[in-house]
Amino acid sequence: MNKRGMVLCLLVWLGVQWVSAQDNVIDEVVWVVGDEAIWKSEVEEARMSALYEGRRFDGDPYCLIPEEIAVQKLFLHQAELDSIEVSETEVLSRVEQMTNLYIQNIGSREKMEEYFNKTSSQIRETLRTSAREGLIVQRMQQQLVGDLKVTPAEVRRYFSTLSQDSIPYVPTQVEVEIITREPKIPQEEIDEVKQRLRDFTERVNNGESFTMLARLYSEDKGSAAQGGDLGFRGRGEWVQPFATAAFNLQTPGQISRVVETEFGYHIIQLVEKRGDRVQARHILLKPHVPEEALEEGLARLDSIADDIRNQHFTFEEAASALSDDKDTRNNNGLLPNQMTGTSKFEMQDLPSEIGRVVDQMQIGEISKAFTMISPSTGREQCVIVKLKSRTNGHKATVAEDYQRLKDIVLQKRQNEVLDKWIRDKQKHIYVRINSKWNKGCDFKYPGWVKEATDN
Repeated sequence: MNKRGMVLCLLVWLGVQWVSAQDNVIDEVVWVVGDEAIWKSEVEEARMSALYEGRRFDGDPYCLIPEEIAVQKLFLHQAELDSIEVSETEVLSRVEQMTNLYIQNIGSREKMEEYFNKTSSQIRETLRTSAREGLIVQRMQQQLVGDLKVTPAEVRRYFSTLSQDSIPYVPTQVEVEIITREPKIPQEEIDEVKQRLRDFTERVNNGESFTMLARLYSEDKGSAAQGGDLGFRGRGEWVQPFATAAFNLQTPGQISRVVETEFGYHIIQLVEKRGDRVQARHILLKPHVPEEALEEGLARLDSIADDIRNQHFTFEEAASALSDDKDTRNNNGLLPNQMTGTSKFEMQDLPSEIGRVVDQMQIGEISKAFTMISPSTGREQCVIVKLKSRTNGHKATVAEDYQRLKDIVLQKRQNEVLDKWIRDKQKHIYVRINSKWNKGCDFKYPGWVKEATDN
């Protein structure tokens, strides 16, 4: 399936049912699909969310949105018949993704809370149902189209039918290899950070507020504004040392020992335990890399780059033997694109520090050493990169862009299968639409209109 998301698995389904910006709205059932009701409040929330996201409706939103929700209910109905389930870990991971997406779109955690008039914890809690249903819909769609395959002949045939104006344009793409070195942090700096955290624990035990200390000092900017509150999480939602420490806490208000993770050093305070989930606060401090350690790391990488240029060994051999980056070390330094599952990046998708360097490089060239903030840990690191390949922007061809064209053809086939499934499913499920919500609607799937009522 397309890694950017299944067709019809809409953000409107994943993110609009969990907020009610108008608690005083008089609700009513506007559609019934099977034994599932679609409420006016659902439609209003979806419309508000879509407007905020800048979505333009090609038609009446009061026709389009209920139909989109109804399609999801068809998939949920079938998923129940087929006993399709998703794990709590998957649900919590999706909740976190959805929360982060809204924070990114709205601008900050505080603005998100203000917009939805809820705390972050309340938002996460109310997101769980829509996240679970969205994942079930996605799993159901995968089951319906998972066996679909396309042949090279089908791809060539599809491409041959495209007019010149319809041929997809492929932006410039690059492949990048990377070697990173984590500058050594002096033990005195680590000891100082640990002592500061122990001092915070003592201050809280003496009556000060953990929440206030987190706001003032925590270097996790995402949670600091919430007093360090991370909301309810499952064990799989945190890196192992952090999860172990958080779940070992027994009494609300209890504070953990100092915990080391790849992000830095933490103290954790238990807020509440609820089954297999824990609500906790934390304070994060990161040992800061001295300037001389950065300079030493950069010099070491420049020396390695010179040895590669002098053919003492290859970049790939150096990456496998010397790089501190665990995600690329075992792949000869090749940087993976997590969004596409390939090693190819469009320029805007590269980490910004790497993108600025690579933009000026020739194929096979090795950069001078530079520093960047690790996207995964937030720590400063020293880096050299090699531009492995560059494919300039162009209109797609079967020879150069077979996989992209194959994905287009496969997506088209998947859409056709799901479209037919929806139309067939409509014939065998009860549907009722409030007549006020049916007037003038030109539905994508006309099979909805079986009965109208004035409820």
